[in-house]
Amino acid sequence: MNPTDRLRTVPLFAGLTEDDLARLCRDAEEISLSAGDRLFAEGDDGDQAFVIAEGDVEIMKHSPSRDVLLAVRHAGEVIGEMALLENAPRMATARARTDATLIGIRKQQLDGLLDTSNSAARAMFGVLLTRWRETEARLRQSDKMAQLGTLTAGLAHELNNPAAAVSSAADELGAAVEAYAAARQEAARLGIPEAVSTLLTEIEASGGARVRLDAIDRSDAESAVEAWLDGRPVAEPWRLAPALVSIGVGPERLDRLGLTDEAIEPMLALVAAAVVTHDLIHQVALGAHRVFEIVRAMKSYAFLDRAPVQDVDIAAGLDDTLLLLGSKLRDVTMVRDYADLPRIPAYGSELNQVWTNLIDNAIDAVAEGGSTITVRTRLEAPVAVVEIEDDGSGIPAEVLPRVFDAFFTTKPPGHGTGQGLDISYGIVVHRHGGDIRVAETRPGRTVFRVEIPLKGPPG
Repeated sequence: MNPTDRLRTVPLFAGLTEDDLARLCRDAEEISLSAGDRLFAEGDDGDQAFVIAEGDVEIMKHSPSRDVLLAVRHAGEVIGEMALLENAPRMATARARTDATLIGIRKQQLDGLLDTSNSAARAMFGVLLTRWRETEARLRQSDKMAQLGTLTAGLAHELNNPAAAVSSAADELGAAVEAYAAARQEAARLGIPEAVSTLLTEIEASGGARVRLDAIDRSDAESAVEAWLDGRPVAEPWRLAPALVSIGVGPERLDRLGLTDEAIEPMLALVAAAVVTHDLIHQVALGAHRVFEIVRAMKSYAFLDRAPVQDVDIAAGLDDTLLLLGSKLRDVTMVRDYADLPRIPAYGSELNQVWTNLIDNAIDAVAEGGSTITVRTRLEAPVAVVEIEDDGSGIPAEVLPRVFDAFFTTKPPGHGTGQGLDISYGIVVHRHGGDIRVAETRPGRTVFRVEIPLKGPPG
């Protein structure tokens, strides 16, 4: 079958005259691919559209988490036309799923066809609209899964440290309680002096809080206690000194205890055992509280078990987002500059998705040359303002007009789908009736500004 006959079977070109078909085929190129061959790659310049004459071609999109299969195109369908019409790089990769034959149509030919044929223009519009909807739906789902994966990884990372601390402290706590019970039994046999009882009460009342000393001061304090103990009948003073120093007991307090030579080691061993036991209890409590806070933040982030629109604390949403992105912020200096904002009616979980997209982009920006991200809130009635600022290299002027376009990204293939800012724009502008824009960008300072109406979403 010659190229003209092949094109006549394609719905896009079915209404063309013989002259139009002949003109279109004059410089057309026939391309043969074996299964697995790549036709073009994401990011390539788009200089041709292709009509599939025989076989199947799969369209793949790289995302941060995995490759997404957008579609499988069959004989009679057109692919690659979007890059030509937008004069933009390829948004996806095309690869032969089976042995395939295609007809390549260059941009100049396609432009001429659309300029002269209303039927071809209408058909192309229908194809583009369908493709756009299909691609957007698949990539939105992929982006949600990728974001969920990022948050899950961050959540696991954040939970690991407190959970490990609780586990370790709990493992040691049993032995510490036994040691404390044995030390108390021995001390009770001799009779516990009032001064020691008072010290034990102070340890219990402190809830495991310890005196804060830097490394040098702590070392000096422990040396002083060891020197005091060396002159008394204490077998291993270096084992007792750290616990005593941690609760602020030095030589002067030891003198005031007035312990006899027979009682000094059993009484101080009891004090040290009490310190260790309460310290481990304190560690368990701190770790458990940290786990609770992280889980609370995740629940608040997702606004579980709540109505879609509720009164939202924007600062709390920002803090929850920063907590869940904590593993990606290890090397970033975070500055919080929050004004006193009222709670506002909003789609809470969707706003948190906006904060996640903006802060995640800021993290990428400072990774390429910067160190600080500033999250700022202000009240400028009738809107609440949130600004995400980074000190990265800035957004190039030629890129700036397209940053909110769907599928547009400056990240390399596999590191972004171009959906984050488009989704954020839809949430802020269409869902909340607000505004989102790049307020300023230059090397060393880029500010994304979000305005959320205080009155709540429209309608």
